[in-house]
Amino acid sequence: MKKEFIEAGKIVGTHGVRGMVRIQPWADSVSFLCGFNMFYLGDDKALIMVNKIKPHGNIVIAEIDGIDSIEKAETLRNRMIFIKRSDVDIPENRYFIDELIGCRVLDFDTGREYGLVTDVSATGANDVWHIKNGEKEYLLPAIKDVVKRVDTDGEIIEICPIKGIFDDEN
Repeated sequence: MKKEFIEAGKIVGTHGVRGMVRIQPWADSVSFLCGFNMFYLGDDKALIMVNKIKPHGNIVIAEIDGIDSIEKAETLRNRMIFIKRSDVDIPENRYFIDELIGCRVLDFDTGREYGLVTDVSATGANDVWHIKNGEKEYLLPAIKDVVKRVDTDGEIIEICPIKGIFDDEN
């Protein structure tokens, strides 16, 4: 089942003295967040309105309604921002990291379960999915040759693993 709210980034600091904030986006493109005029803040998902937002290097700078001083902006540091999943239309075979976390990873051919996705690391060339099974963690490259099917609604990912990723492979 798709989550109603998707973690979209984190407020990592302030910008200037008039209350603007710096947001580290969880997206392929920094400009992705620039298409939104509202976010949901923190665990309680409090609605915040965005007056201005623009890319700035690998982050975005945002002016949030009601935040007009560096002191007020500082209170938002390290808070997560969310977007409503229903407000986003993403292309087929694209996913939010938040939607992948918790998915079961199965062998495409045999159905063998390898574990659950617990994290995603961006490496530049491709993402790497962290698969946890008990105390063991495996790193799986999220590439077309490996990832065969992703069903975020059913929370299942089917893969054809590369030899050597999982312990019992030759």
